[in-house]
Amino acid sequence: MTTPTIRPAGSAPSPLRFETKIAVVVRDDLAVWQKLNVTAFLASGIAHAGDDIMGKPYEDASGHDYLALLREPVLCYAADAGTLTRTHTRALSRGVPTALYTAGMFATGNDDDNRAAVRAVAADALDLVGLAVYGPRGIVDKITKGLKLHG
Repeated sequence: MTTPTIRPAGSAPSPLRFETKIAVVVRDDLAVWQKLNVTAFLASGIAHAGDDIMGKPYEDASGHDYLALLREPVLCYAADAGTLTRTHTRALSRGVPTALYTAGMFATGNDDDNRAAVRAVAADALDLVGLAVYGPRGIVDKITKGLKLHG
């Protein structure tokens, strides 16, 4: 299980630093609705990367229950098609849990057809529009080296 770094009591607030990292990379030439759709699908894939990746369910002061979320921040990057392909190659070579979304998946209407669209294309020929990775911070940093945060 990954343990965040905790700051000493009384020190200035700072973000927790997790030993692991989640990164989502989306192709920069997509329409806004496509970027959001791809990001949502990729996050749902990352939610299955390990038993400890999800936080605990939420509850508001009125007693309403809400679903658990990913327990750590998700860094979102933008990349052109070539850079996305390079990032995919890096992720595969390092063996980290990876989720992907291809252009062909926009034309399907269900999960079975999505999987068939991916299965029909070799890894080096995939028309990637998005990719998400989860793993040790240092490895994910190497995979995403040179990428710009989505802005």
